[in-house]
Amino acid sequence: MSSVILITGASTGIGNLTARELAARGHTVYASMRNVDTRNVQHAEELIEFGLNTGHNLDVVELDVQSQASAEAAVATIVEREGRLDTVVHNAGHLFLGYVEAFTAEDVQHLFDINVVGIQRVNRAALPHMRSRGSGTLLYVGSTTSAVLPPFIGPYVASKAAGDALAQVTAYEVNEFGIETTIVMPGPFTEGTSHFPNASQASDSERAAAYGVFEPMLNRYEEATNGLFPAGVDANPKAVAEEIARILGLPAGTRPFRSVVDFADGRADEVNDIGHKASEEYLRRMGYEELLKVKSRTNATDTA
Repeated sequence: MSSVILITGASTGIGNLTARELAARGHTVYASMRNVDTRNVQHAEELIEFGLNTGHNLDVVELDVQSQASAEAAVATIVEREGRLDTVVHNAGHLFLGYVEAFTAEDVQHLFDINVVGIQRVNRAALPHMRSRGSGTLLYVGSTTSAVLPPFIGPYVASKAAGDALAQVTAYEVNEFGIETTIVMPGPFTEGTSHFPNASQASDSERAAAYGVFEPMLNRYEEATNGLFPAGVDANPKAVAEEIARILGLPAGTRPFRSVVDFADGRADEVNDIGHKASEEYLRRMGYEELLKVKSRTNATDTA
């Protein structure tokens, strides 16, 4: 069954690839981004043209995850046009590359506003509609850095861990309303996304200079990341788009809570398994076991 899907941060990279993949599989897709009439006009036009040329239901909607009003307007537009919104794919995100101390508090606040608070804004816009229907799916594009912490991207790692935690606790609370959650955790990609080319540097260059002993390591960060991939492996972010499409194509109640797509084999699955078991046991001991299960639309039976 086809779904009406909103994707955040779809101008390039994983979001863009996911929009095309989901549309090609018969879903009605709204690829969202900031500045559709200015900075991202070319990206928006290319997606619209792709939909027109292929006959797929793919459109573009303005959505700035740093604005609650923008998130509300985007969701309202989709619901008005389609009569419903089935799925939100939280993909918008930004990368910081550098030494933790050199990032100012304002730098970190800015990153968290995109990577974490942006999720909250979009959920607050979409969840009232999903709750009223008694169904929906929240799919978060997380990161294996939440489980395996690499160096020199400290604020980014912290923001992805925070976003992951927010997704998990939100899941406990929306399960009651028949709303499913999946967290897809990509490993590193050095090609096919704008993460590394558009990464922000620390504002405090003087503090950064104090860490000059690490400069050779930082300068070869992409090379070091590429060295994680086995020989002959094509670490293509299209694999993430395909996994998202596979998961959303599964029947309601059968989708996994987590899925890792990691060509670097960071063993995030092992960390996830330990954390999942510990969380389940913790909630059971609190007497909150029912929060772990997604309720059906009728609330009569559990579907996951």
